[in-house]
Amino acid sequence: MRLKIIDISLALGDGEEKLKEAAAGILGVSEKAVLSLDVLRKSLDARRNRPPFFVYALAVTLSDFTDIPNRGDRRISVEAEPSHPRDPQIKSVKTLRRSVVVGSGPAGLFAALVLARSGAPVLLVERGKSVPERVRDVQDFWEKGIFSPESHVHFGEGGAGTFSDGKLTSRVKNPLTAWVKKTLVEMGAPADILIEAKPHIGTDRLRKVVVQMRRELQNLGAEIRFNAKMTDLVVHQGKIAGMVINDREEIATEQIILAIGQSADDSYRMLLRRGVRLAPKPFAAGFRIEHPQALINEIQYGPWVGRPELPPAEYVLTTRIPDLDRGVYTFCMCPGGRVIGCSSGEGGVITNGMSFSRRDGPFANSAVVANIRTEDFAGKSTDPLCGLSFRRRWEEEAYALGGGNYFAPAQRLVDFLKGRPTKEGMQTSFLPGVFPASLNRALPGFAVEALKRGLTVFNEKMPGFITGEAVLIGVETRTSSPVRIVRGKDGQSVSIQGLFPCGEGAGYAGGIVSSALDGIRAAQWAIMREG
Repeated sequence: MRLKIIDISLALGDGEEKLKEAAAGILGVSEKAVLSLDVLRKSLDARRNRPPFFVYALAVTLSDFTDIPNRGDRRISVEAEPSHPRDPQIKSVKTLRRSVVVGSGPAGLFAALVLARSGAPVLLVERGKSVPERVRDVQDFWEKGIFSPESHVHFGEGGAGTFSDGKLTSRVKNPLTAWVKKTLVEMGAPADILIEAKPHIGTDRLRKVVVQMRRELQNLGAEIRFNAKMTDLVVHQGKIAGMVINDREEIATEQIILAIGQSADDSYRMLLRRGVRLAPKPFAAGFRIEHPQALINEIQYGPWVGRPELPPAEYVLTTRIPDLDRGVYTFCMCPGGRVIGCSSGEGGVITNGMSFSRRDGPFANSAVVANIRTEDFAGKSTDPLCGLSFRRRWEEEAYALGGGNYFAPAQRLVDFLKGRPTKEGMQTSFLPGVFPASLNRALPGFAVEALKRGLTVFNEKMPGFITGEAVLIGVETRTSSPVRIVRGKDGQSVSIQGLFPCGEGAGYAGGIVSSALDGIRAAQWAIMREG
């Protein structure tokens, strides 16, 4: 007999060996009756003003003849079979039609994996470089300010996620989520991601995972090409007939899975010229906020700070400013991480957060953003790419405010709120570097006002959040794409048959897991089209 038990609590200092005792107590049976148990989920409850504790969900195996006195306990339910991640339904493909996957971020990699495992010939093209090469280019940017237009934080093997925290949290309810995580573990991710409530891999381990996925694809017969930029589509009678690489090489194909990410502005413009229907989409913009990690630990853990069982503390903060009709929230919080420059074009500054698997850096950072509506882009403009122009304007403004050398404009939080300049001496992890500037000029006035008021609310929720040690760094504009590549119920572009847009760049996902799931969905649609 196999049962599932939820809401099992262990205090700090209690080892997981006590789970068997706790499970037996909830069931009302002896420990000897518990033949085995598996941890399904683990989370930390660290609400302030009470001792933190860990919460577990378990799968418990008992003898079939065990009497369970407490069967009516709401925490107990029947689990007839051991839970295994559900695999995507991969149909075997007999046709020799080759699919081309454009982009090697999570959406592209998982789309290619599903296609390759179905037996379909796959060509994966990536405009950037492989992980080892792009790591060198990114380091040159951070350390020397040398920007490489086709090899940076956004372009290259693994996509933007390669230089991130590697978070796997997602609000998407999809049974294939567990399979995505299982696949990542098979490629070298830590097994803890299968049970942690807030799983993350860390950029150091994620880079190795991405390389292993490439090797797996090659073992399955997929062809992978780097430095291969899609510069045009070949369309015949409303259907995909091929694509052009690097303005000179034409590749014949009847279906393309488009996983370009949200930073390929030139690709969006090409799609628009080719008649692909695009639409503006809301997103959010703001700054990165950075505190000493020790301060966040003290705020969140109180008198229990310093306990070795506790990870670097996190936070999630949201509020709404009713009279402005704007939401303000934190996004992509990186405990023990660093803020990085991730410019996607010359003359622009963009920030993001990154951390390694140990999350042991001295700073905590998060995006703090306000929602941007499509009518904010350009009034009544009918240009579907007006959101790109909007965000580019503020990235260029950040570049100018930062001194014009890819340094980011920065300001102490207290100075930003009081409207006064910040002098030298800010402690920040940002690479390549920061320059003191007034962030009032770094975003539209409505966003600045919403952020100021939202940050004040955050300090009420987390007393001590507003401090002289906190620094704001501008600008954070890549929360999601301001463009959607419109697709139909069959996953194809509503304009061109055989074109399957997916992932963040298509406007249908955000983050590693949801992008991977959307890539899987695109591959399944492409396979169904094969008949």
